[in-house]
Amino acid sequence: MTPLDDIDRRILRELQRTGRISNAELGDAVGLSASACHRRIARLEAQGVIRGYAALLDRTHLSRRTTVFVEITLSGQAVEILDAFEAAVARIPDVLECHLMAGTADYLLKVVVEDAEAFAALHRRHLARLPGVAQMQSSFSLRRVRDTTELPV
Repeated sequence: MTPLDDIDRRILRELQRTGRISNAELGDAVGLSASACHRRIARLEAQGVIRGYAALLDRTHLSRRTTVFVEITLSGQAVEILDAFEAAVARIPDVLECHLMAGTADYLLKVVVEDAEAFAALHRRHLARLPGVAQMQSSFSLRRVRDTTELPV
């Protein structure tokens, strides 16, 4: 992989802020021609630095106002238990993130739902049925203080 230089970093910062920017506008913003920007973006994509592009949706317009963090402790650490849990949790669309943790919990889930009632239904239908779960603790977010997808580059 080619190391990232200052121009690559400026391109990445700009693309994170404005993903639909044209190569001409991006070139103006970082001091390159549109074709030079296009070549650099193609290289960053080929190297996997840029994984893809997505639209960032406003959760409130989609009735997903409530964020719940769920700490899961499994009954054991055998590979079969971890694999079964991870495969099952990957099939729950309301789970935006699932992290294998070091610390008091084995996994931390980030779940988005309409409200507490919707979370209770999700808990009954899906979370309570996840394989290998010994303990589960849920914490409701009161307010998003910082919410970004931009990585520091």
